[in-house]
Amino acid sequence: MSTAPLRILIIGNGGRESALAWKLSQSSRVQRVFVAPGNGGTANFDKVSNIDAKAEDYPGLVRWAKELSINLVVPGPDQLIVDGIEEYFRSAQIPCFAPSREAAKMEGSKAYAKAFMLRHNIPTAKYEHFTDFESAESYINNVSYDIVIKASGLAAGKGVILPQSKPEAVLAVKEMMLDRKFGDSGLEVVIEEFLDGEELSILTFSDGEAFKSLPAAQDHKRIYDGDQGPNTGGMGCYAPGKIATPALLENIDETILRPTINGLRKEGTPFVGMLFTGLMITSTGPKVLEYNARFGDPETQTLLPLLGSETDLAEIMLACIEKRLSSIPIHIMTEKFSVVVVVVSGGYPGDYRKGLPIQIDDTRPDLLPQGSSLNLFHAGTSIKDGTLKTSGGRVIAVSATADTLETALKAAYAGVSTVHFENIFFRKDIGHR
Repeated sequence: MSTAPLRILIIGNGGRESALAWKLSQSSRVQRVFVAPGNGGTANFDKVSNIDAKAEDYPGLVRWAKELSINLVVPGPDQLIVDGIEEYFRSAQIPCFAPSREAAKMEGSKAYAKAFMLRHNIPTAKYEHFTDFESAESYINNVSYDIVIKASGLAAGKGVILPQSKPEAVLAVKEMMLDRKFGDSGLEVVIEEFLDGEELSILTFSDGEAFKSLPAAQDHKRIYDGDQGPNTGGMGCYAPGKIATPALLENIDETILRPTINGLRKEGTPFVGMLFTGLMITSTGPKVLEYNARFGDPETQTLLPLLGSETDLAEIMLACIEKRLSSIPIHIMTEKFSVVVVVVSGGYPGDYRKGLPIQIDDTRPDLLPQGSSLNLFHAGTSIKDGTLKTSGGRVIAVSATADTLETALKAAYAGVSTVHFENIFFRKDIGHR
């Protein structure tokens, strides 16, 4: 086990990568953090710099890593991990906190993940998957229960459709399979039973055998208040989830997480990295909605502020890579609550304008509730001609922690009030469920 100073390369440019840079830079062992390409806020943290590198240029990133003497790589976005970016750095003998391409199929193919759950008796919704439109259309017209339509591949969090009628379901499948709304990702679709209940997200560190989870979080995916409108990448989040009792979390460990980690290892694809498990807590118990092979967004911005100051995120990542996670303590500030409200460009998740100037006011201490703390994690921002501007749909994740959920919510919305740009939009009911 090396104790050398760490020089870290984070790959990505979103709010998740901002939060990772913020937390990793706090490690006493970390010398420098580089973010490729980063955004308009990542370089504001101590020890952190952006580098002008393309996240999709894997050989180029390896060259950057060698030039900068990087000894820990942390990829953020799903596409990179599903593509097998870990292999490029493993070949160069540079530690990379990400699962192998084979293990990442749990996110890259919903059909593969559903078949895996079936093999290992992991509770999930009943389903069928299709590669031709006519068969899918026939199934929809004959099925007797409410359904959910999912593009099997990656679709930036937008490939899940909850149709309100059979014609709407057929149209959704047509757009995916024939009109190629999500490109190749929608050529195979999963049609599964609609599950009723409360959603929870569990982020779990794994070294392929041992696993340790962060507090359960509750994401808000729909664009509008009251959980209305189309799905997004995530409009807000809070943790710990109200329904996440110790008994429920133990049930999730034993019926879902342990069989998942053990099953992947037994099939020769041990999962090393961060496993995101999306769950529906139904009347008959927790069931898996999806797996992701990376840190969630905005869950990461919500959960990392709950790690105690004595918990070193870089050490946890290295422990996973070096198969010694069981020896590393993870201290959670169990007396705290964390909230994220995501500020987006009007029109998102559809068409929206980019390049809008952003003004961020200094946070007035009298606006923040006593005992709360606030972070603004930039996402879709960039610096153009010395001016901070919007560059994506989800612009800034405003994160707050406090001793109660209500206080954290008040602090988060106080933070939102400091962010200004044309056609700004955010949900006003984060934490309502």
